[in-house]
Formats: sequence, C-alpha cells, structure tokens
Amino acid sequence: MTNSTEIRPFRIDVPQADLDDLRDRLARTRWANELEIDYAGAVQTGPLPPEWEYGVPLSYVRRLTKQWLTSYDWRRWEERLNSYPQFVTEIDGQNVHFFHVRSADPDAIPLILTHGWPNTSLEYVDLIEPLTNPKDGEQAFHLVIPTVPGFGFSGHTRDRGWNRYRVAAAWAELMRRLGYERYGAHGNDGGSYVSPEVGRVDPEHVIGVHVTQLFSFPSGDPAELENLTEEEQGYLQFLQFFNENLGAYAKLQEQAPQNIAHALADSPTGQLAWVAQLLSGCSDEHVLTNATIYWLTNTGASSARFYYEDKHADHPKEPTTVPTGLASFAFDFRPLRRFAERDHANIVSWHEFDRGSHWATQDAPDLLAGDLREFFAGLT
Repeated sequence: MTNSTEIRPFRIDVPQADLDDLRDRLARTRWANELEIDYAGAVQTGPLPPEWEYGVPLSYVRRLTKQWLTSYDWRRWEERLNSYPQFVTEIDGQNVHFFHVRSADPDAIPLILTHGWPNTSLEYVDLIEPLTNPKDGEQAFHLVIPTVPGFGFSGHTRDRGWNRYRVAAAWAELMRRLGYERYGAHGNDGGSYVSPEVGRVDPEHVIGVHVTQLFSFPSGDPAELENLTEEEQGYLQFLQFFNENLGAYAKLQEQAPQNIAHALADSPTGQLAWVAQLLSGCSDEHVLTNATIYWLTNTGASSARFYYEDKHADHPKEPTTVPTGLASFAFDFRPLRRFAERDHANIVSWHEFDRGSHWATQDAPDLLAGDLREFFAGLT
C-alpha cells in the first residue's frame, strides 16, 4: 500500500473460485451438537425466543446455511451494491472503502453514516434513495457511507489502535478529502460510538451529530440512581439483562478477539452463527449478505479487534459539544438523559419511538430518515 491521498473508484468483483470454495465449505459443514430440549409452551421472557437460551440454535443455523447454499444469490447483491458509486482511499496507513452518493438537490447536506458490528456499510443501503432523492420539499443529503477499517471491503487492519477515536479522525480526513466544508455525522451501534467523536475531533466542520444510541452509563455514584422514574428503572433493567445474557460476544472481542478469529476464518457456517445473534431480527437476506461480506473479505478477526482496541483506548473525560440528536427505538437499549447530558453537553433533539429495533435501518427506516431530516434541517 502506498502513502497516497488518491481516491480510486472501486467495484466489487468476487472471483468465482471464492464463491465455489464457499459453497464447498457450506456443503461439508460439520454441525455442532446441542441439548434436545422441548421448548413447546415455553414463555419468552427476553428479546430472543426460549430456544435461543444457550445461544444461536442449530435449527436457525441449519436453515440459513441451507438457504445460503441453495437459493441465496451473491451476484444479485454484488450488482446492487455496484449500482452505487464506490471508492477506496488510504487514510492513516489503512485502506478505507466507502460509498459516495451525491444528491441532485443543490441544498443537500453532506452526511457521513457509520455502521456497527456485526453489520457493514450494507446497513445503510436501503436509506440511500430516500435520503438522496426525497419527496418534494424534504431535506436531502449527499451520503458518504464508509466501511470501518477492519470490516468488509476496507480489509483487515494492520496495526494497533483502530478504536473509535482513530476511526473518527479518519472520517474527518475523508470528508476533508472529499471537499466538504460543513457536514453532519450519523451512526448506529458502533457508529454511535464513532460519530460523536467525529464531532469532537472536527467541531469546526461538523454541523451536528445524530445517533440511535447514546452509550452513557451510571458512573458508580449511588447518588446518580436516586429518584429514578419507573420508566428509567426499566431502561436500566434492560441494560442489565442484555449485559448478563446477551453480551458474551462483546466480552470475548474486548478481551481475546483472536480466540474466535481462527474459527471465523475457517468456517463460513461459524461466521454466520457468530453474527446471527445480533442480526437475527433482520431479514435472512440481510444476515446472509453480511455474513458473505465478512467471509469473502476474511475480516471476522479484524472486525472483532475493534472491540479490543476500543476497550483499551484512553477515553476523554470532557463531554462533546457539537449539537447532538438522538433517535431511540422501542426494542433497543434506551439511554437515560441524565447520564447522556453528562457525556454530551449540547443535546438539542431527543426522540423516543414506539417501534423499531437496534437495526432501525431495517425495520423502521421511515422513522430514522424522518428524524435525520428534521434534526439536520433544524440545524441549518
């Protein structure tokens, strides 16, 4: 890789041999065993069905693997992704892949969208048309949708330190390189960690930051928990449930990401199962396309390292100051405003919706697009 600021066109063109190898491995899957438990009549007490008690069940993995092998069409998705302009450039020694779709509206606002794990830049593809080409009178956007270094078509990271802060600095450089003097930032999941830091690192150019989570937690001071409303207590109980029952992937990737890396690099079925717990509420096509991207780019290990690098980063003590907006969805982690205002000093928009989940681009895109328009139009 050369030290260059050149922006080069990019087109996804997976060799057929790689797809043949994928099919061969899927056909030869050695299935995991699991307990034979009769879940008939079991009551669902959490966000996942009872049969997910021990993790991703064999029945789910078998069903999606069969679909991956027999009916899923990667070439169709390759064609769709290639229908949007894509580019690569080198920033801070790392290859960065991104979509760059400009609106025909002269008043469009430049907006950089950051995905999370185990998603990829695929997360925002369904929002490209409604945000760049909205109905008459609605706010339009020029979209920059990068792939986080270590994920998908950006390829694996080559050195330490690719945490939220280094990614945010890379995004500020990317927007400068694209010629945008003023722009907004949005993120979900890991992108909700990165996007506020874009505002912190580049406040002179960032109009505002919009996220779907504000990950602000109790500091440990008992006084912070006094006088919580019943609703706020429910939010904290959900967070506790998630950490105790659904956060195993995060703990492993924060502490020893290489432990899982070898399995992910060798087994596409294993890669599918590893991303499935968080993505299982999305369509089968979305789950399989993300799994295919991770498999073809062999970035299971490097995407997991993002958690390790972020856990071991030096985190700023001062709050962010750029205008910040939250769109919080019903079946997702709900932040408490009293904690969020400790970490973000300029929250100007706070909307909680009665539908949608952690992946709102998939199940509440209309609400998310509408909140983005309202937030950024209000700032300008």
